[in-house]
Amino acid sequence: MKAELFNLRCWVNNSDQLFLKTNLGRLLEESEFTVLSFIDHHFNPQGYTCLWLLSESHLAVHTYPEHSKSYVELTSCIEFKKDNFHRALTELFEVSELD
Repeated sequence: MKAELFNLRCWVNNSDQLFLKTNLGRLLEESEFTVLSFIDHHFNPQGYTCLWLLSESHLAVHTYPEHSKSYVELTSCIEFKKDNFHRALTELFEVSELD
């Protein structure tokens, strides 16, 4: 296998912790990723960070409730899975992609 990684970095128009955790986990499954582990942290007074460890790499999310948005970063060694996730993400959220 060639050592290659494919990245998606973007902002989404939602910072609701439960909505993000539930729906992004579902999108990973629908995109055929294999979830190995999940960890999250709630900040006081606000904010949330979570990470899915994938057999294909990882998905990290950092919320900015004061701006009603979240940063999403997916790294995958399988391009079609990243593309599937990206397509599904844009159907669920308003997405602002980063260069």
